[in-house]
Amino acid sequence: MDAPVINILAPKTLIGKKLEMSYMNNRTGELWCSFMPRRKEIHNQIGSELYSMQIYNGIFDFRNFNPNDTFTKWAAVEVSDFEQIPENMEHYTLKGGLYAVFTHKGPASAFMPTFQYIFEEWLPNSAYEVDDREHFELLGEKYKNESPDSEEEIWIPIKPRS
Repeated sequence: MDAPVINILAPKTLIGKKLEMSYMNNRTGELWCSFMPRRKEIHNQIGSELYSMQIYNGIFDFRNFNPNDTFTKWAAVEVSDFEQIPENMEHYTLKGGLYAVFTHKGPASAFMPTFQYIFEEWLPNSAYEVDDREHFELLGEKYKNESPDSEEEIWIPIKPRS
C-alpha cells in the first residue's frame, strides 16, 4: 500500500442521509439504498463524488476497537448551500482540517487489510495521531463497489502527535 498524501481540507457543505449503526450492526447497505435513488433531488451539487462519512463518539481508537460501539454514518454529496434540502434528508458541515488520504484499490468488501495497514502500521509509525473529526471515504468516478478495479479515497483526520 502506498503512503498517504497529507492534505488540508477546507470545510464542506453536505446534504444526505444518516443512520446510527455499529460495525456489528452495519446498516451501510440500507443507508446507501435509501440515498442513491433520491440523489438527483439535490439540485445544488458540487461535483459528482459521494461522501461515505463516519462520525464517532470521541476519537476513533483502533487499539481499543469495540465492534458494538455506535457511530453515525452518512451517505452524502457536496453542495453549494443549504437553501434546498429534499424531504427526509439533512445537511451537515464537514469541519475540514488536516487529513491523511489513502487510496483503497479493489472491492469494497476487501477493505479490512487497508484499514489494518492505516491503523496498525502507518499511523503508529507516523508523526501523527487520529483527531476527533469526521472520517470519510470519497467515492469518485473510479469507485465501482465490488469490482477488483474499484478505487476510493480514505480520509483519516489527523493532528501532529503530542
